[in-house]
Amino acid sequence: MFEGPVQDLIDELGRLPGVGPKSAQRIAFHLLAADPADVSRLQEVLQRVKQGVRFCEVCSNVSENERCRFCTDARRDPTVVCVVEEPKDVLAVERTREFKGRYHVLGGALDPLGGIGPDSLKIRELLARLGGTGPASDETEIAEVIIATDPNTEGEATATYLVRLLRDFPGLTVSRPAAGLPMGGDLEFADELTLGRALSGRRAL
Repeated sequence: MFEGPVQDLIDELGRLPGVGPKSAQRIAFHLLAADPADVSRLQEVLQRVKQGVRFCEVCSNVSENERCRFCTDARRDPTVVCVVEEPKDVLAVERTREFKGRYHVLGGALDPLGGIGPDSLKIRELLARLGGTGPASDETEIAEVIIATDPNTEGEATATYLVRLLRDFPGLTVSRPAAGLPMGGDLEFADELTLGRALSGRRAL
């Protein structure tokens, strides 16, 4: 244990996701040894993030304006919406360069044990978009929703819940990205669930 503000800084850094006690100490002592101008720059950026970054009124992605760059890009297909859990997942999908539609960020996944129910997520806003009553109600009708939640227990539960809600919309196609074997992997090391999904999601060649 260190004294006063140093320990307070370590404690606060340790509350960040993915930062353990030792990493928190390293960051804290790096900041102590850093040039004051560098620390001031970090303070300014943190303040700008809290004051200037908002969530898109249409898709709930992080944005500097009322609508994010994906929702205002006329080149993107407004009839296809990819539903993801967090803004970081938008970047993951964008890195594939395969998706040219728009997004909807839920803000998490269903986790009853963690106190996260449907009302904690942006599910109501998604239904409003599909029903033509959301902020983007003047845009083209959505024809397909891709549910790209994480392939874990919470993500699967969220996907199942959304499928039940979305099948009430006539003419709407609801899909989920195929889950399969990673490129460069060996078949013998694949777990049963991954291999099973790869087989059930096979396509003709």
